[in-house]
Amino acid sequence: MGSETLTLRTVSEDDFAPWAALWRGYLEFYGMVLPAEVYRTSFQRLLSPDPYSFQGLLAERAGQAVGLAHFLFHPHMWRPEGVCYLQDLFATPEARGTGVGRALIEAVYAAADRRGSPRVYWLTQTSNETARLLYDRVGTQADFIRYDRRAG
Repeated sequence: MGSETLTLRTVSEDDFAPWAALWRGYLEFYGMVLPAEVYRTSFQRLLSPDPYSFQGLLAERAGQAVGLAHFLFHPHMWRPEGVCYLQDLFATPEARGTGVGRALIEAVYAAADRRGSPRVYWLTQTSNETARLLYDRVGTQADFIRYDRRAG
């Protein structure tokens, strides 16, 4: 799979089916199942012209969607230029280890640079060892612990 040219592009209106298949794979990796309405709403967010809405990238090889990235820019109290949050990053199992993840991260870095917001950050589970091998090469692990609101 790694010998074909990798193409990265912005998600477009015609991409719902390949995008949804990739996002389903991403959600399954994290043990999540979401209703169809969330897929439709999330996809519409990727198409929004609002500069503070989500943006999406698809990675394609030989005409097949093999990866995605979702990111957004947001204000930050310490950085007047704002920051970029890479929320979702996914490569199909057969595309892993072929440069898809790195290319998507670098494309998000380039988008952040163009926007004048060079700080890009993301989260991953501590058990996601395969992805962390890449993240350790393209980023720096922060010294923060995340907390979530308790349910109920």
